Amino acid sequence: MRNTILLTIDTLRKDALGCYSQNELTPFIDSILKKSIRFDNAYSGGPYTQAGFPGILSSTYYLDFGRQKGKCPPERILISQVLGKAGIKTAAIHSNAYLCEFFGWNKGWDYFYDSMDMDVTDKVPYIKAEEINTKAYDWLKKNKEENNEKPFFLWLHYMDVHEPYIPEKQYLKIAAPEISLTEEEMMDLFKNVLLKRDVSKLESVELLYKLYKAHIVEVDQAVKKFFMILEELGFDDSVVIITSDHGDEFNEHGGLSHDGKMYEELVHVPLIIYDPSLDDALVSNTIVSTLDIPPTIAYMFNQNPDPGWQGESLLPINNRRTVGVFGEAIDKYGNNEKGDEAEVHFYREKEYKIIYCETDNSWELYNLNEDPKEQNNIISLTTIEEYFMKKVIPRVRRFEKK
Repeated sequence: MRNTILLTIDTLRKDALGCYSQNELTPFIDSILKKSIRFDNAYSGGPYTQAGFPGILSSTYYLDFGRQKGKCPPERILISQVLGKAGIKTAAIHSNAYLCEFFGWNKGWDYFYDSMDMDVTDKVPYIKAEEINTKAYDWLKKNKEENNEKPFFLWLHYMDVHEPYIPEKQYLKIAAPEISLTEEEMMDLFKNVLLKRDVSKLESVELLYKLYKAHIVEVDQAVKKFFMILEELGFDDSVVIITSDHGDEFNEHGGLSHDGKMYEELVHVPLIIYDPSLDDALVSNTIVSTLDIPPTIAYMFNQNPDPGWQGESLLPINNRRTVGVFGEAIDKYGNNEKGDEAEVHFYREKEYKIIYCETDNSWELYNLNEDPKEQNNIISLTTIEEYFMKKVIPRVRRFEKK
């Protein structure tokens, strides 16, 4: 058994990483691909934090236990609880309010830091990756002194990519050197464009996207610094899983941020397993889910998955049984839920993805090989929609049917 680290980066689009899109924003993350397994068809369990993280930490879907409003119910068994029963040291360090102790996400961790005791500002409403790395360094150093021979599991979560998109000049200079906005001007874009979901001015949307990309540069450097910490403390043989809870929209489907939609820019996420013992880079085109992360971590520690988990281990690499993946959420616009807590669902299998929105009882079906940007709804133009609809229909309001 080796130390395993889960590094989640909030709001990180798949195409933000150079290894998926040939941009130059993430040179460090791209560099570790030589010793990594890259999953090209990984999907989140939902399009925003409350919907996506149940899968990442507990291999369950957002609505499996009813509408919990982001709370972690007792029935949801976290990876920390499974490992803790086996005597494996666990730690969590993050700054996402939706995943804090108040909502019950501290279950089973030997060390749980959610930063809710720290002061934040409107411009930076979270603790930055630099501080998360410092906390990680302190925990790792202490663990080395007290528990050096025993393997550990560490979860870190960076919020730096998340809105309101006010990057420091050093990162903006790399991502978009032509932009010279003050922090006040960036904040104005956030308040009057992003929060209002105003996509009427394409230049404003493009500005927001460039500010977002500057944060990608920032977080790549934070990941590099964390790997330097691992090397300094002698933990550079650790396995590191890198993924995101969801992406972000920049007018691909008429909106901004991450609302109750199931399009690729929100639910098709990066997923990389860095393993320094690998001889060569590996790439998997298999359709997988972030719900597969907890069983994968359990597998790496020679532990059985919890019986209630719905994902399956990503390892061994070519041992997959499940053919399709689901995602679900409560439809919302900004912080406001729509349609009396109406649900939204997707199912992806092979080249097809179906989306159901309860708000207007609508169905969409896309052939992602032919239409990767999901612009041509073929729901009434093919003979396969019945098969895909039957996958989704039993999941809608399923907790009311019990």
